[in-house]
Amino acid sequence: MLDFSFEDIKPIDEFSVEFYESWLSKVTVIEKKEMGDITLIFCSDEYLLKINQEYLDHDYYTDIITFDYSEDNVVSGDLFISVDRVAENAQINKVDFMNEFNRVIVHGVLHLCGYKDKSEEDEKLMRSKENEMLQVL
Repeated sequence: MLDFSFEDIKPIDEFSVEFYESWLSKVTVIEKKEMGDITLIFCSDEYLLKINQEYLDHDYYTDIITFDYSEDNVVSGDLFISVDRVAENAQINKVDFMNEFNRVIVHGVLHLCGYKDKSEEDEKLMRSKENEMLQVL
């Protein structure tokens, strides 16, 4: 089940729970997983910075923080997404806001599926998987 909330920002008009639940279910099936409970928390830079400081002891802005509660093949977790950072990254990368928004969401779900992005090799695989899953849209 997919759930979502907006913290410290206005709701995003284009967001459709049904659309994202359908897409992310397909993503998990492709990855030979089952979709469990995933919560998307859309927030401001400042809100996510506080999460980053409090839970990860990091003092910098980021576009997403993923808390993974997956067990066995059931993908579950909380994805905190800074809409401010997504908008800025879209501008920097000269892409549409919704394209970057979807990339960040699927990035978090891929983390829940077990993908990492700390090494250069892992990051290349993550980018490749993001591109593949964006094609599923």
